[in-house]
Amino acid sequence: MLKYQRILLKLSGESLMGNSGGGVSPEVLAAYSADISEIVKAGVQVAIVVGGGNIFRGLSGTGKGFDRVKGDSMGMLATAINSIAIQSALENAGLKAVVLTSIRMEPIGEYYSSAKAIKYLDEGYVAIIAGGTGNPFFTTDSAAALRGVELQADILLKGTRVDGVYTADPEKDPNAVKYNRLGFDEAYTRGLKIMDLTAFALCRENSLPILVFDMNKAGNLLKAVAGEPIGTVIE
Repeated sequence: MLKYQRILLKLSGESLMGNSGGGVSPEVLAAYSADISEIVKAGVQVAIVVGGGNIFRGLSGTGKGFDRVKGDSMGMLATAINSIAIQSALENAGLKAVVLTSIRMEPIGEYYSSAKAIKYLDEGYVAIIAGGTGNPFFTTDSAAALRGVELQADILLKGTRVDGVYTADPEKDPNAVKYNRLGFDEAYTRGLKIMDLTAFALCRENSLPILVFDMNKAGNLLKAVAGEPIGTVIE
């Protein structure tokens, strides 16, 4: 019995690079598609928001002479490129997938509305929502939280390359201790860098739980939707 029936999966753009140092790794796409296919076939409705940091990150562009608004617009376009790549990989895996964009980009994707996305989810499509919130100064974490609330997702799954939230960066501190469960207030007071504050506040105010887990381990996504004790749950 699966615990979650409708999820919002947040993927970072950097995760799509694999070990290539940039762009999109076909191997990573194939691995992610296999895991997503597994849960869709089990009956889970899946919406995806992906970042664009493997191509261009708006905030970092401000340090290179870009105006923040223009830099964020470039970042939104980067998320569209990644979304199309994910759509293609999912279709190759035999799934139905649609790209919805928060800014008009027809024919690259259909213009997003929550009603349209929910209709696609009910019809068995994976809904990939590109373009962030459609506004500058907001991260794709904020977009993921917003879409998760709009689509009435049961949980926001944040796929990362580590297996949860730790007291410190486990890649730098061998003494870091993993949290299994956290309350929103505790995570905030401890200053844990789970998502940006806007995203965190949206989830907290709308009682949308977050699960931070290792997306790069095959089978973890199915374990996550089954409610198995992997990663860190914030609720």
